[in-house]
Amino acid sequence: MLNWLWAGIMLLSLIGGAITGKMGEVNKALLNGGGEAITLSLTLGGAICLWSGMMRVAEKAGLTEKLSRLLAPVLRLLFPGLSPSSSAARAILMNMSANFLGLGNAATPFGLKAMEELQKLNPEKTTASRHMITFVVLNTASIQLLPTTVATLRLKYGSVNPMQILPAVWITSIGAAAAALLMANL
Repeated sequence: MLNWLWAGIMLLSLIGGAITGKMGEVNKALLNGGGEAITLSLTLGGAICLWSGMMRVAEKAGLTEKLSRLLAPVLRLLFPGLSPSSSAARAILMNMSANFLGLGNAATPFGLKAMEELQKLNPEKTTASRHMITFVVLNTASIQLLPTTVATLRLKYGSVNPMQILPAVWITSIGAAAAALLMANL
């Protein structure tokens, strides 16, 4: 489906360029866009590798286990009946930690693992459990304490203070998570 969407956007761009007589600009955008995409991917890749490595070190050093104990009351509130020491809870905590750091790409493998573990605990295999719904909602809203990906992009494009957005990110991500959890529980 996404392939069709991208193909449609490119076709509309070509048609629009032909109709308006701006095919030169369309061609320039197409050719420059590929190079910019590679540069952007490398920039983001560096930040993702750094923070993914930090997450791995934290996991090996036992920091995630300590975080698990620290966040156990929050987990009990959000996921009643789920053992804080379960593999599902650990994957949820790793996902939340990566999202706290603004690393959506690093959070994805933990999110997939959490859903896999939650599905194992799900008594009705064809319907999402309350825990699964809560996790998806929380993961999608993802509270970000350090928006590293956005800060990296802001720095790349010349921002003098890439972390200046922190208060806005905190307000919107906490508000989005609260609204999403409220709606999921209604």
